[in-house]
Amino acid sequence: MMHHTQIAQRVFNTPLMVDPAKALAFLTGLGPRITGREVSIEGVEIATEERDAASLPARASLFGDDLKSRQSRNGGQPFAVVDGIAVIEIAGTLVHRGAWIGQSSGLTSYEGIAVQLQAALADPAIRGIALDIDSFGGEVAGAFDLADGIRAARTQKPVHAFVADHALSAAYALASQADRIILPRTGAVGSIGVVAMHSDMSGALDQKGIAVTLIHAGAHKVDANPYQPLPEAVRDRIAGELEDLRQLFAETVAEGRGRRLDTLRALGTEAAVFRGEAAVFAGLADEVADPVTAFRAFAAAPRGTTTLKSNPKGKGPMMTTAPEDNAQPATAPAASTPPEPAAPTAVAPPQTAAAAMSPEAIRAEAAEVAQVCAQAARLGVQIDAADAVTKGVKPEALRAKILADLAARSDAAGIIATAPALGAKESPIVAAAKKSAATSR
Repeated sequence: MMHHTQIAQRVFNTPLMVDPAKALAFLTGLGPRITGREVSIEGVEIATEERDAASLPARASLFGDDLKSRQSRNGGQPFAVVDGIAVIEIAGTLVHRGAWIGQSSGLTSYEGIAVQLQAALADPAIRGIALDIDSFGGEVAGAFDLADGIRAARTQKPVHAFVADHALSAAYALASQADRIILPRTGAVGSIGVVAMHSDMSGALDQKGIAVTLIHAGAHKVDANPYQPLPEAVRDRIAGELEDLRQLFAETVAEGRGRRLDTLRALGTEAAVFRGEAAVFAGLADEVADPVTAFRAFAAAPRGTTTLKSNPKGKGPMMTTAPEDNAQPATAPAASTPPEPAAPTAVAPPQTAAAAMSPEAIRAEAAEVAQVCAQAARLGVQIDAADAVTKGVKPEALRAKILADLAARSDAAGIIATAPALGAKESPIVAAAKKSAATSR
């Protein structure tokens, strides 16, 4: 019995213009999946180790080092290298236990990223790590463990995340663990939330006259099955589990971002998406710049240094942004210090505030307010800094007001996730790495 018939008809009984070695590798690895049994090639004997290397398992072992062993057999590094910087690409849908390094059919494996990360750390010639990110997210399973690994890696070598153009949900969980996040003007980050989908097929089955009887032992064994409407109690339980995961997500982001974005402010974004300067203003990113130019600056750090210049601040549920989601600037994040007012109108009388603060503290707060107003001006929001200082407006309350104004006037278009076309442009960072490698030869 033939499986994947569309592929089979292009492989068997038809002329091909392909290198024989490539055809052998293809048939060795994919042949059993097409035919449902092992494939033998007349007149050719394939070594067992070559067959094993070509035949990728559907899932990766959590306890073996198969990916690492396969890479060492193939030779070379599993990533591009530019001037001592390892470029690790994180693109497409992110999945757990994918037995490959790099992308495969639009998917990127957490295990494959981890293998590249460990290889970069182990290589003394690698001075830093660049995460080249363009992903709308993926599975929860495996994401937080990899995030911990990235955060640990930056204690050994600098790790910068270059977003071109999306680092959303699970992808942002990974990006947030870097020393520094750089995105272009149209780049989008955030979506700190979790989603699960339930499909109710009961109506369609009724129309077709099909009745499904579920015979089960255990009261919760068939919870959320697709053949019945979702009961409210089950919905509430799932929603509670998702909220627990969102809390873990926010805590993980805070571990990576430090003072730039704490847990309360991460939760306060309510899974909104930030673009460009708004992302920097909200603390989800560090710089708006062309990622290729920023990467070159990262790679141009003096050779021989052990560290590169970095900002010292510092199939179940999915963490993903679906194609139909609207990319709106985040609503005002919760203030990291609860006693502060939620809006500029709710302020302490200037005399009381002045009496409670030293002259140095007053000057420092006024400088921070001025800085916030300058950032707001770059986002098109005009605020009189002198008036804000006179009224005793706190910096956090001012930031919240600005973000709320941005959300209220936003006409941002929806983010559309599409599969890359066959002729899709290569990542500019990877392209630069390949060009540099070719020149060095």
